[in-house]
Amino acid sequence: MASHHPIMSKDELTGFLDREFPQIHEGGQTFFVDEIGPLRARMRMDYHDRHLRPGGTISGPSMMTLADLALYAAILAHIGPVALAVTTSLNFNFLRKPEPRALIADCRLLKLGKRLAVGEVSIFSEGSPDVVCHATGTYSIPNRR
Repeated sequence: MASHHPIMSKDELTGFLDREFPQIHEGGQTFFVDEIGPLRARMRMDYHDRHLRPGGTISGPSMMTLADLALYAAILAHIGPVALAVTTSLNFNFLRKPEPRALIADCRLLKLGKRLAVGEVSIFSEGSPDVVCHATGTYSIPNRR
């Protein structure tokens, strides 16, 4: 079973994401690992026009990317740099219109097993206590022989 304490530091995780997924920074970096903790991760998506949809709000696909990335970061911080851990399901509830500023994603792992990890992500507009999006997701963890 995976540890309930992170085995990768914030800097190690950031370096891994930068090396393995440089495409997330295309057009300039907007996604950042802010914190890693026991069964938790916090990520930030800086505000940028490319994340907007008509009407001037942050798009659903941008929030979905942030939630999926936060879940992936939390899992990897606890199991190590396993690039082939993959999303098997994601469910989103868009609760309110996000403010036109950075978004913060707080991820909490609910189950961290040998083959599956399940977590939830709450997304907030920076500086606001109101959840704008809530997501749950499951990742498949490859067999590490």
